[in-house]
Amino acid sequence: MTDTRRFRALFISDVHLGTRGCQADRLLDFLRLHEADTIYLVGDIVDGWALRSSWYWPQAHNDVVQKLLRKGRKGSRVIYIPGNHDEFLRGYYGSHFGGIEVVENAIHAAADGRRYLVVHGDIFDLVVTQARWLALLGDKAYAFALTANRLFNGMRRVLGAPYWSLSKWAKLKVKNAVNFIGAFEKALATEAKHHRVDGVICGHIHTAAMHDDFGLRYINCGDWVESCTAVAEGHDGRFEIITWTRTGEDIESAPHAAQAQAA
Repeated sequence: MTDTRRFRALFISDVHLGTRGCQADRLLDFLRLHEADTIYLVGDIVDGWALRSSWYWPQAHNDVVQKLLRKGRKGSRVIYIPGNHDEFLRGYYGSHFGGIEVVENAIHAAADGRRYLVVHGDIFDLVVTQARWLALLGDKAYAFALTANRLFNGMRRVLGAPYWSLSKWAKLKVKNAVNFIGAFEKALATEAKHHRVDGVICGHIHTAAMHDDFGLRYINCGDWVESCTAVAEGHDGRFEIITWTRTGEDIESAPHAAQAQAA
């Protein structure tokens, strides 16, 4: 059995509980083997858009919620920053639900003294803010792509091959998507500069990343639909992206970009 890893902070975004694409079983395994003083839920944890159109809530999704509540009861501080898919919580800023704090955004002070703006990031996506109908249409197309992804990986399991995200690969091959990611990252970095912080930690675009391309540290948590990634801060202030690809007793984590570079 893999030993539990303990961190100063964990950052998780874009779980999309309430959708068939959500990989709740993998997230549960991750949560069982990772502890943190503070856990940030960086938006789109529950998918209110999907639940409004059709109800889907299997036991594994309920188990994720219970696991997070249990971590809060056992001493972890759990901070929930709603995104666009769980915007129904935006009317509850300042509230606590079972020990989980709901806030608009947060400033995370790392162990090395650096400060990070923590925000979901959808307010910097013009499709979401200016053309909601297009965002909803795109959400349906994305759900179709994830269905194809599940079928594709079902065949890979039969052949004994590991999980591989077809939808993520396709997204990163589309020029417009790559350009959008770059523009999104730049907008978040600009916002962080306005807050006079050293970096930004966000979600929303389902693309885990950590770099200093815009003059400060940009960190994206990724998601638990395609890539199954989270961001962790160690007690020495170093950050890493953890990719979680397995469920069950035989679990592996594959860290990449494991150490934050000095500013």
